[in-house]
Formats: sequence, structure tokens, C-alpha cells
Amino acid sequence: MTIPGGGGFGGDAGLADDARLAGVPDEFQRLWVPHRMAYIQAGPEPLRAACPFCDAPKHPDEERLIVARGRTSYVLLNLFPYNSGHLLVCPYRHIATYDQATPEEVAEIGALTQTAMRVLKDTARCDGFNLGMNQGAVAGAGVDAHLHQHIVPRWASDANFFPIVARTRALPQLLGDVRTTIANAWPL
Repeated sequence: MTIPGGGGFGGDAGLADDARLAGVPDEFQRLWVPHRMAYIQAGPEPLRAACPFCDAPKHPDEERLIVARGRTSYVLLNLFPYNSGHLLVCPYRHIATYDQATPEEVAEIGALTQTAMRVLKDTARCDGFNLGMNQGAVAGAGVDAHLHQHIVPRWASDANFFPIVARTRALPQLLGDVRTTIANAWPL
């Protein structure tokens, strides 16, 4: 059986030798996501051992994708982004819901969110945003024990068939590169 464009798999003796080599164009599309290798190598549910939002500020910013630090809260890239530049604003304090935040935390979460939006408009040239907090596992929070605000940049042209048909996100930049761009543009 010959698999068209199979690149050497499935008995493709009828294909020219160069058609079986890796990297030779065929009808298959490839979505390269090298940043995902960290999660594959870490094994199932690597974030369950400790709260990732309590742990992140204890490490260098580049290592944990932190783009800015405030007095009560900080901003970092989402490890499982919906779009490139998907940021999270987290209080340092381990609290689960917004009603547990102090007035100072609420004010700084808001201020950091506004700054993040301005920086993303300048660096990513996005057309809009989705902002939100999923409060509790039943509401969709992946880390439900630690409050975090999502800032998802959106573009007029960012809707495509990947999320709907293939349940896949196409992210054009590596997380470390996105972090560097945003951190460098963050006002001091």
C-alpha cells in the first residue's frame, strides 16, 4: 500500500528516492511547536505537585516566563496559551477567588492588566482582547486554587479552522521569544 506523501512509510517503492526524504515537500502540513517538549518530558500533570503561581516568582523571570513584577502581583505568559502573547496576572498571595483579594491586590491586578493591554497593542499589534478569571474548577480554571486574570490578545484574522476541526492552536512564536519582546517593552 502506498501512502501519498508518506515520506517513506507504507511501501512507497513507486516514489522517487527524494520523495522519501524528510523535509521534502508533500501534501501534509506540519505545525512545529517545540516549546511543548518541556511538557512531554515532564510527564503527566507536572503542575500538580506544587502551585505553579506560588512557585514561579521564586525563580528567574526568564525561566518562568515572568514579564513584570509588581508589589502584590506579577505578570507571566500562559504555558498553555490560547494565542501568542496570552498573559496571566497573579497575586503573589495564594488565594483562590477574586473576593479574597485585598483592595491593594485588586488595584494592582487592574493596573497590571491595563499595562499588559497597552504593551500587547504596541508589540503584537492586536485588535482586541479577551479578559477573564475562571473561578473554581467547575468554571474552567486549570489552576483553581490560585487566582489569575487571563489577558488574551485577539486579531481580526486569528480565527481559523485549527481550533474547531483539529482542536489545535497555531502559535507563530516560541514562548521565550514572546516573553522577551513583552518584557523589553514593559514600562519601568
